[in-house]
Amino acid sequence: MASNSGNTLGVGMVGYAFMGRAHSHAWRNVSAFFDLPVRPALAVLAGRSKQKAEAAAASLGWSAAVTDWRELVKRDDVQIVDICTPGDSHAEIAIAALEAGKHVLCEKPMANTVAEAAAMTEAAERASARGVRSMVAFNYRRVPAVALARKLVADGRLGELRHVRAQYLQDWIVDPDFPLVWRLRKDKAGSGALGDIGAHIIDTAQFITGRLITGVSAITETFVKERPLAEESAGLSAAAGASATGPVTVDDAALFIGRMEGGLLASFEATRFATGRKNSLRIEVNGSLGSLAFDFEAMNELWFHDNTLPGGEAGFRRIIVTEADHPYVGSWWPPGHGLGYDHTFTHEARDFLEAVATGADPSPSFAEGLRVQRVLAAVERSAAAHSHWTNVEEDE
Repeated sequence: MASNSGNTLGVGMVGYAFMGRAHSHAWRNVSAFFDLPVRPALAVLAGRSKQKAEAAAASLGWSAAVTDWRELVKRDDVQIVDICTPGDSHAEIAIAALEAGKHVLCEKPMANTVAEAAAMTEAAERASARGVRSMVAFNYRRVPAVALARKLVADGRLGELRHVRAQYLQDWIVDPDFPLVWRLRKDKAGSGALGDIGAHIIDTAQFITGRLITGVSAITETFVKERPLAEESAGLSAAAGASATGPVTVDDAALFIGRMEGGLLASFEATRFATGRKNSLRIEVNGSLGSLAFDFEAMNELWFHDNTLPGGEAGFRRIIVTEADHPYVGSWWPPGHGLGYDHTFTHEARDFLEAVATGADPSPSFAEGLRVQRVLAAVERSAAAHSHWTNVEEDE
């Protein structure tokens, strides 16, 4: 493994768009708010366009820019490789980085296929024996209210768990003239709403409950099947005299019911066609002693019902998750001063750096990411078979 200079770990990030900007913000700020044994240095950013990569590096605070991720992986000033690219490149980059002795943080979904995710997990396990760490970037685990929900469940406050209802609702592609970006192409994204946002609610449900999904029955739908080509592709199409539209090859929405370990029943909905919902990751967990409910559009709140109280006092109460003893919150602002989306990535960077510095195994591991990938695959198989019950396979 490449050595770091003192208490600094150099970060090399591949990709600089939406997720790259969020991750850059986290790497820049994490040491200012959390007392860590190591500090990240924004060493180098990689992107395909030299001009755009250099502009992004200057804007986001990176010391250098390159156009080949392989060059980034080989650099001596890079100890952490942060992968913020479309899913079709995750496996190749992650495996190469791990084999080069670099710690790896990889955006979700972990890969486009179970086979890719399994290969990444095997590489991570080999690298772990040499002290090299890896983690999947499921940032919603790092919402303080979600972390508090997990603690309430782990402490037994909900009693015997019985139901989970999870939704991720967005509306950003309702307009049929929205272009055919990479997230709408199976060759780049693997799947649509299912992998992009469904992966989050799968992970969040398993994280809060501590139970794995064992089987599913699913349906998926693509509501708009043809879209205008994105700008670059449209230019190529026009030059060739072809139509400036292309097929949407992923799902727009996915619905499935599931069974989790211990007989827990669950339902999941992931859609980009919930008009009026911007980023509504919602989860409710019901148990014999109580229930909890969360919606990311009110991310500093957790609703909790204590079923042990007398009926005359029963009902959900709102917990404002901004107290210093709430997860992560003590490093930020006074009580009542809420956090935002960007803070989840800072918490993610904090947890990953802590694990790397102490030699701990970070979570979610690549093995946990593979488990989510297996659920995604089971949903796709079930939908293709017209909603037949489908077990989540351990070996495929």
